[in-house]
Amino acid sequence: MDLTAVRTFVTAVDAGQFQEAAADLAITPQAVSKRIAVLEKDLGVQLFSRTARGARLTIDGQAFLPYARALLQAEERAAASVRPGRRALRVDVIGRRLSVAGLLRDFHRAHPGTDLDVVTLLDSATAVAAVRSGTIDATFRAVTVPGRPLPEGVEATPVFDEPLYLFTGPAHEFAAAPSITPAQLAGRRIWMPGNLPGTEWAAYYDELAAAFGLTIDAVGPNFGIEPLLDTIADSSTLATFVSEQTPLVWPAGHDLRRIPLRDPTPVYPHSLIWRTDNPHPALTALREHLTSAYPGRPESGVWTPGWAQGTRHVTP
Repeated sequence: MDLTAVRTFVTAVDAGQFQEAAADLAITPQAVSKRIAVLEKDLGVQLFSRTARGARLTIDGQAFLPYARALLQAEERAAASVRPGRRALRVDVIGRRLSVAGLLRDFHRAHPGTDLDVVTLLDSATAVAAVRSGTIDATFRAVTVPGRPLPEGVEATPVFDEPLYLFTGPAHEFAAAPSITPAQLAGRRIWMPGNLPGTEWAAYYDELAAAFGLTIDAVGPNFGIEPLLDTIADSSTLATFVSEQTPLVWPAGHDLRRIPLRDPTPVYPHSLIWRTDNPHPALTALREHLTSAYPGRPESGVWTPGWAQGTRHVTP
């Protein structure tokens, strides 16, 4: 069905005369008549009865009118769903409970009128491919993982460096320490069953382990954070890493400890990745919000992988 003809039909009804409809549509009255005739032929019914006084809706025309209006409204909604500035900004976060989701919530509080569609994709390669194809507008990731340069037309900027903490049970050797250095973890076992091979966070922790001589143990099924906390609480040898802003709740009897890492502090480098030709105005607002809040990376005292974009790599 020709939506131009449907729009002409509705305009003619609202205007009351073909001549007035022609003026509203900036076409000739003959063009109005031709469009409506084509619509009537397509539908197989007469929509207007023509008289010397003009045109009047037939019973079929009256029946068709509300559906014609609904068609035009659906067309507008469909166009608005993909029109830059009208559709929701689609952003990927690794997890809805992690710090990058908090960054997005802060942006929404500062821009409450911006519609957001928050998705969670598994790994950096999938997320970057989605940015490149236009499936999503942006993603928060650590870049660039070795061997995975960003595609042409896709850019990234650092937006948040998240300090790591050692997480232990009360019987662990470092449980009472106010802070420790990464070098003190040399030879120790850090249990992280959620470290999936090929992900950017696995690449991050592999390089951290190599830099400071510790062992990242990803063996065992990943049953989620609660079983992990139960195991850590009961162990005198196992520990894990958590980030500064990871929201954790555990039973009081676990007596778990979150211990700062110092000299240097390992930070997980989050960047925002987007396509440079994406015209969505909310994407520009998100970038400006994040970069204005990012203080920049200190010249010393922190550790990041050598491959992380815009990083300063401090060796032990």
